[in-house]
Amino acid sequence: MNKDMTKGSPLKLIVLFTLPLVLGNLLQQLYQMADTYIISQTIGVEAFAAVGSTNSINVLVLGLAIGLTSGLSVITAQRFGKKDEKGIRENLAASVIIAGIASIVLSVLAVTFTRPILEFMNTPVELFDYAFRYLRISFLGMSAVVLFNLISNLLRAIGNTRAPLVFLAIASVLNVVLDLVFILVFNMGVAGASLATVIAQFVSAIIGLIYIKRNVPMFRIYKEDWSAGWKQIKEHASIAFPMGFQTSIIAIGMIAVSMTLNTLGPEAVAATTAAQKIDSLATKPLMAVGVTMATYTAQNYGAGKLDRVWEGVSKILKVSLLYSTVVGLILVVFGRQLAMLFVGAENPEILEMSRLYFMTNSSLYVFLATLIVHRYTLQGLGKSTAPTLAGLFELVARVGAVLLLSHSMGFVGVGLANPLAWVAALIPLLGSYYSLKRQLTTGQKHGKIYTKLANTFR
Repeated sequence: MNKDMTKGSPLKLIVLFTLPLVLGNLLQQLYQMADTYIISQTIGVEAFAAVGSTNSINVLVLGLAIGLTSGLSVITAQRFGKKDEKGIRENLAASVIIAGIASIVLSVLAVTFTRPILEFMNTPVELFDYAFRYLRISFLGMSAVVLFNLISNLLRAIGNTRAPLVFLAIASVLNVVLDLVFILVFNMGVAGASLATVIAQFVSAIIGLIYIKRNVPMFRIYKEDWSAGWKQIKEHASIAFPMGFQTSIIAIGMIAVSMTLNTLGPEAVAATTAAQKIDSLATKPLMAVGVTMATYTAQNYGAGKLDRVWEGVSKILKVSLLYSTVVGLILVVFGRQLAMLFVGAENPEILEMSRLYFMTNSSLYVFLATLIVHRYTLQGLGKSTAPTLAGLFELVARVGAVLLLSHSMGFVGVGLANPLAWVAALIPLLGSYYSLKRQLTTGQKHGKIYTKLANTFR
């Protein structure tokens, strides 16, 4: 069901749109946790740590591709707000072309350089083979992941969050089932876990294509739309690729963190992996709010309703700050107990490191919440410069913190890298947001005055 977000209460619309996204994100995180839990219980803690150590590389490569699909959906949302169905079809054609080419190129490059990247990151010898096998399968199946995310993001752009949630639920259940089959029955190890994810997303993507063909007539592409799509590639790429690169820029900082963790030993890697699984679960609602704000902003910007954009930002920011404060406090208090779900009580050193991770990260979620709301709002407005610059600020701060603080503070210094990066990213984001708000509001007022005068003397 499509949802027009240009009418009605902004906060109510944002919250209702976000809820299915939250459920989807939580479901995705739960099946990823199940994935790693199965690995830790059936293969061992080293395999668990190895898969966790690949997270930054996955974000670098897959995040670029997935971020690109998010950027392509921004223009779809803007044209949906304008009620421009022809423009939506042309946008869809351009999106398919860009996503298809990008996924193939990225897959080839990633598979080719998997081993050199792991070597560059100083991946511990005992984790190397596990990490290598896991990543190779993930990168070979990149097209399935891109297709799944492109379909989901384009549907969300027109206000449909229910169908992507169903597709994700199917992928989640199938992924867990295939995990058990490939690991326990076929004894495929971490490669089986990675293959399970690829197959699950491919199956859900096919289901998504069938759904679109039957239920979303505005997404049916005609011959002339493909011609227009090729002509519009530059316009779409100017928004899509910066959004993809933002994710990759952040991932480079994460790789710096991973490299430092690798030098601190397998215990530090395992502690961070366990803590990040819980941390990711806790921050999924904030990320869902971000996706909602991109769609909400794009639709209202396309419809010329800027007042609704500013009102929506103000109200959802208050809700996000409240959520981040409460959840952050819960993790600070109970984080150690939650980490036991992954590493067990028999690893006290790992559990203590996990507790320190929550102390340095979760207590400062308010900065992350502020960052997410403003970054995605700017992206919904089609502005890519400030978010990209914010990514660079984030990179410098994260790498700088790792290099400077890890020597003097050890694991705690590495843990502080994320909060310092969030604060740094807010500098260009807040400056750009309030400057743009002032410019657009002034321009809108002048436009209304001009229209009123024109009507008076007509």
